[in-house]
Amino acid sequence: MRLSTKQIMLIKLIAHLVGILPLLYLLVEVLNGNAGGDPVQYIIHFTGMGAINSLILTLLISPAAKFFKLGSLLRIRRLVGLYTFSYASLHVLAFLSLDLLFEWSLFASEIVKRPYIIVGLIAYILLMALALTSFTLIQKKMRHYWQRLHNWVYAVAALVPIHFYWSVKSEIIEPSLYLSGLFFLLCLRYKKFNILSIKKARVPD
Repeated sequence: MRLSTKQIMLIKLIAHLVGILPLLYLLVEVLNGNAGGDPVQYIIHFTGMGAINSLILTLLISPAAKFFKLGSLLRIRRLVGLYTFSYASLHVLAFLSLDLLFEWSLFASEIVKRPYIIVGLIAYILLMALALTSFTLIQKKMRHYWQRLHNWVYAVAALVPIHFYWSVKSEIIEPSLYLSGLFFLLCLRYKKFNILSIKKARVPD
């Protein structure tokens, strides 16, 4: 089954709304003083959850397209992936600007005290590489090396829930659920676990 251009545009519109409306909600909450006793941590947590939820949606698109036999659904995967990177960028920016006030010496000490930051940083660097090379022109120029690079999304899917789980101080139920959910999504792709494979594929998972 093939989705029409109008249907694809509608799905993309919904994806934009799902990506943008939470940020507007966050802005309203902060401006109205409803961000709790520690607005900085509220913003950092909110954007971090936006990143991990967007990543899950990105990884769900391929299984959904295969299950419902809607190959054209894959056309929205890049859009959702870019929202993942956008939320992750806001998460990192909020941490560096609002929490650390761009004190790089403090950032270095935080890495020593909280190693989960390193895990998150590695995941973010990988996401940045995927976002910067996600465009069609770059994909054509990279040819099969593009697939090799973008298979590293599976490493991101492993690192992000570990970063989340490791960062919490007491409440581990929510990060445990995310860890289990992303592990399940990776299990659906067990044939793709060789992330260094350079074999060509028509569409990446």
